[in-house]
Amino acid sequence: MQSLTFTSGDLNAAAAVVRASARHLQAQGRTLWTPESVTPERLARHYPAPTWQVAWRGAGPVGAYALLPSDPPFWPDDPAHEALYLHKLAVHPDAQGQGLGRTLLAHAVDLTRAAERPWLKLDTAVTRPALQRLYEDFGFERVGERDVFDFRVVLYRYPVLAVPCRSR
Repeated sequence: MQSLTFTSGDLNAAAAVVRASARHLQAQGRTLWTPESVTPERLARHYPAPTWQVAWRGAGPVGAYALLPSDPPFWPDDPAHEALYLHKLAVHPDAQGQGLGRTLLAHAVDLTRAAERPWLKLDTAVTRPALQRLYEDFGFERVGERDVFDFRVVLYRYPVLAVPCRSR
């Protein structure tokens, strides 16, 4: 299997991965995002191009996520520079089942560590136990729940500077 390379800022490639994942989940009756809500134009409103990380296998994008410097809607009480905030983690359906989710998380940990932020933080819907297991198995600590934009989320954090990444 080809090794992965990562690029930053490719909103179109990131949106292609997120859209493919959204369609796949929707076809299984497990809608997380509607395909219409994850077009490049819609994603750019909250996740500007420079925040996107894309994993590539050869010439094809296979994974993506956005890494934000702040996240007031989900983490309103966080001091500046305490964390980076991961959103829209997605693996292309053709690459699922290969441990790519953990690889994307490890890459986000590396970038957070390089930015000298003590925490990588994220949220997921309370109705997503498989994602919660992924994050908890990786080493994220569940720190609470919150209602944001009319839905309930579970909040997670990973101690980047204090703990080596467990996924490797």
